[in-house]
Amino acid sequence: MKVVILAGGFGTRLSEETEIRPKPMVEIGGKPILWHIMKIYTAYGFSDFVILLGYKGYMIKEYFANYYLHQSDVTIDLKNNTMKIHNSKAEPWIVTLVDTGINTMTGGRIKQAKKYIGNERFMLTYGDGLGDVNINELLNFHNSHDGYISVTSVQPEGRFGALNIYENNKVTGFVEKPKGDGHWINGGFFVCEPEVFEYIEDEINTVFEQEPLRNLAKDGKMYAYRHTGFWKAMDTLRDKKELERLWNSGNAPWKVWND
Repeated sequence: MKVVILAGGFGTRLSEETEIRPKPMVEIGGKPILWHIMKIYTAYGFSDFVILLGYKGYMIKEYFANYYLHQSDVTIDLKNNTMKIHNSKAEPWIVTLVDTGINTMTGGRIKQAKKYIGNERFMLTYGDGLGDVNINELLNFHNSHDGYISVTSVQPEGRFGALNIYENNKVTGFVEKPKGDGHWINGGFFVCEPEVFEYIEDEINTVFEQEPLRNLAKDGKMYAYRHTGFWKAMDTLRDKKELERLWNSGNAPWKVWND
């Protein structure tokens, strides 16, 4: 089963990083967040990826084109124009890189992936979100219903601390704000049947999170897999720094692989 990754947005809220690179190439622990996402899926046996490019997509192409070289020791003989590879290490990935247009919306990008997926089930996620989602459990959940799409729903943590306030305005305690406000949100990590393509009108202007998902829900074809573990989207520089801190601590929750 192919894994489709949306990697074409501008990432304007992370402009400190995205002025020079596409958001999926922003690094966590010296590796692009895109690499981390792919490692999550690989840990569950899914290694065939379709990456949908847009803004500065050439940088993602160059990354994978030179991946083998970057992961190896090399001896370069400039005089004889030869190169010898030592201690090479590569991932078991098949990567299809699809130029979907700079200004194309999420639904349009997904629609353009159809020619590489055909009439088969596929997985889909965003190129900026990490989580310890159990992909096998997600797939089992999808198999348990007759819908066309399963979305991983999450409750993100609030950004502010909450105060326990007693009489006379005295603060009696301080706790981290509970997750969200009780609402579940779209956390990506979808499983899709090919019928999902029929809900996307065109290859440019359709926003996947608007009419396609609304109509799937209205038709009773969308189900939510509730994920109560770790999940975080890298929307801002603060988010990037928090993910970096978790990785450097050696206890990154999304690291479900062994190497």
